Amino acid sequence: MTTTDDFVHVFVPATVPDGPTVLLLHGTGADEEDLLPLGRTLAPGAALLSPRGKVDENGMNRWFRRLREGVFDVEDLIRRSAELAGFVSAAAHTYDLDPDRIVACGFSNGANIGAALLLLHPGLVSGAALFAGGAPLQGREPDRVDLSGTRVFLGSGVADPITPIDQARLLAAQLRERGAQVRESEHSGGHQLDPQVLEQARSWFTHM
Repeated sequence: MTTTDDFVHVFVPATVPDGPTVLLLHGTGADEEDLLPLGRTLAPGAALLSPRGKVDENGMNRWFRRLREGVFDVEDLIRRSAELAGFVSAAAHTYDLDPDRIVACGFSNGANIGAALLLLHPGLVSGAALFAGGAPLQGREPDRVDLSGTRVFLGSGVADPITPIDQARLLAAQLRERGAQVRESEHSGGHQLDPQVLEQARSWFTHM
């Protein structure tokens, strides 16, 4: 059984009432401190829960293994997402969080594991803001889970060389087919957090 001790993490309590808890999922090579400023920007005063990915790829933290650039180890992704889901559930108990008010926020590799949480563990989070992420179960059709009531914001670059835009659009389609309310925001750049997209995401967060 996964506990909060199984992941190095940071928890920042909320400073405003009735806000969401933002589950921050960093990109490759980052850590649990990396997205704290993003969380504060997108959801001021919200509780922040920021774990560190447990996979070491040549000294870089990741959430799951990959076989090579752009090719995921899907079996490892499935196993690691289950472990992360267990951590989130344990953290909700440990930190007295409302499980219906947890929103994932991930960049790149973190967006991919966030998408896996949505598709493989429906209901674990109430929504997700995912940046530079794509369809995680490469070559596999996700189960027909019920994501009605789940809100998702996707920020993607049409010139992204790491996560091709067709993968981001495929993720949007997979989520919509399962009932999620998806807002797509595309920018002209690459694998980055675009300022205008972030401003749109901040507005999106006000309705969580």
